[in-house]
Parts: sequence; C-alpha cells; structure tokens
Amino acid sequence: MLYQMILIRKFEEAVEKLFMQGKIHGTMHLCIGQEPTAVGACAVLTIEDKITSTHRGHGHCIAKGTEIPGMMAELLGKVTGYCKGKGGSMHIASLEKGNLGANGIVAGGLPIACGAALTSKKKSLGYVALSFFGDGATNEGSFHESLNIASIWKLPVIFFCENNQYGMSGNIKQMTNVEHLAVRAASYGIPSEIIDGTDVLEVYEATKRAVERARKGEGPTFIEAKTYRWRGHSRSDARKYRTREEEQDWMENKDGIKNFEEKLLRDGILSEQEVAEVRERVKHNLEEAIAFAENSPEPSLDLLEEDIYA
Repeated sequence: MLYQMILIRKFEEAVEKLFMQGKIHGTMHLCIGQEPTAVGACAVLTIEDKITSTHRGHGHCIAKGTEIPGMMAELLGKVTGYCKGKGGSMHIASLEKGNLGANGIVAGGLPIACGAALTSKKKSLGYVALSFFGDGATNEGSFHESLNIASIWKLPVIFFCENNQYGMSGNIKQMTNVEHLAVRAASYGIPSEIIDGTDVLEVYEATKRAVERARKGEGPTFIEAKTYRWRGHSRSDARKYRTREEEQDWMENKDGIKNFEEKLLRDGILSEQEVAEVRERVKHNLEEAIAFAENSPEPSLDLLEEDIYA
C-alpha cells in the first residue's frame, strides 16, 4: 500500500513536470492527495474484479496493477502506450488487469460497471465491479439510472464516490444541497458508508465490507470517501475558487501517505531503512518508465485509421 501510494504521487508529479516541458499535449487531471482512495479500494479486489475510472484516473489504473511504462508511453503519445498513443491521459485501460478504463465523461463509468456486474451475475463468474467517480458525477442522470438498475437487479457492484470537495470550479456545497452525498443511495434502497478518504486502512475496510456483500449476492453498496485534490481540476486551473490556507491545511494535516508512513514506523511494521528502500524502488521504476516512454516510437500515419469503429 505504501509503495503504491508513493508511486501514484511520484508518477503524477513526474507527468506534471513532463507536461510543463511540453512533452505531454492536451491536458490532464491529477489525483495528488487522493492516493489512499485508489489504493485502499483496489487492495481488496482480485485481478478478475473490474474497475471503471474517471478523467482523474492515473491512481486507479496504477492501484489496479496497470503497468506504468505503458501508461507513461500513452501520456507521451507513443505507440507502446495502452491505447497506442491515441487516447492519452483520460483513456488508459488494461483489460487483463480488470481495468475497464478511465473515462472523460463525468459519470460515464457507472453504467459500464453495471454492465460488467450484470455479466458476472448472469454468467456466474464471481467477480465484482467497482466504479470510481467524483462528487460532481452524483448530479448526472447516468448516476441515478445506474444506482436504480443496480438496486433492482441486485448487481455485484460498488459505487465509490471520491468526494474531493470540488466539482471542477465550485465547492460541492454550491452544487448539491445535502451535506453527505451518500444519503442519495437510500432512495434506491442501497446501503452506504461515509469514510475518511485520506485513511487507506479505513478505505480498505469499508471496501472489503462492500465487496463481501456483493460476492454473497446482496447487491450494491455506496461508499463516499471524503478526500481532497491538491492540484486544480486540470492543468489550466488557477484554483481561484479556494484559499491557499485551505490547501495548506489538507496538505499538512491530512496527507494520507505521510500519516500512513508515520503509523507504519510508529507500530514497528517498517523501519526507516525499509521506508527509504520503498521510495528508492519507486524512483527506480519511475525512471525506467519515463526512459521507456521517451525512447518509444510515435505512431506512424498508416496506423491512423486502425482501432476506429463506426
């Protein structure tokens, strides 16, 4: 868990730097600060279990086992990327790892997760589907349609809301007139939990309970994890809608990586040397991934119409 959370953060910091150097085009949505939600939830899942992700999906992909060389190559538009360099940041998928893909459409992953869960139920495959989405997605029609159909069909699906307090450029309090988004699940007869999304172990335990329910045929669960994105909505966001003091408070007092690392040291689970080794392993693997991506070829023009469906 510690390795994966540090890897996600360092991956994000690296791609942010590459973007500033002009090596990554388009835009990206960084999940720095939200690492515990991805890692805690995916730690419960098997490789057969499925996830759907969001436009802020790098962390989910890494936590589900998606390899970072292919991710980095995709971000740099190289042919060795997961989508052969054609999808970029918001379209990374790895079906062999159970990652059904990041998604540029807000709430777009929820009905896909329901479809995967329906397949599992109809064919008795035994896997569960977990859909990550943000607070802004709870105001989309597909959110409500997905919860409704998952409830009436008792699908083995977990709806995992990463409430990072801000839907693009507005506070959630301006967008939704309820204090906790999880209360919306009750109208569909779905049990819910509200958890601290900065505590990777709390995320793990809540997801474990939800997965156990799903595997026993008891239907969906809604989890609302309170978290925070340290960066803006995307790379072009100047964050004028919130104060630097608020950001500093989250970064200093609610850093899930720092707090987990301190707990591991305090409880004698890891030594300072072992923590240093984890960080060194992250550094080494990330350097290799960047080198792989930078040295990979760009897609040739004759590949332009491949993988296009009409």
